[in-house]
Amino acid sequence: MCTLIAVADAQSETAIWDPDEITITVQGGTHHHTLIRDLAALLADLGAPTTPGGGLTCFCGEPITIPREAIAAGPL
Repeated sequence: MCTLIAVADAQSETAIWDPDEITITVQGGTHHHTLIRDLAALLADLGAPTTPGGGLTCFCGEPITIPREAIAAGPL
């Protein structure tokens, strides 16, 4: 099953893993550098495959899509 990304309005950390739902909840409006760095670190800790420059991937190897509302307004 693929990891899903959900967005929360307020939480204590940028990205929180929920193993029961196989979901990472992210803080809405986070700067894209911070969000990608924290998601990559969390996924690596969970054993998801990593490929330099390859984007974020699920345990199954499929790309993970970050919802637009999770990223702070401004240029990417």
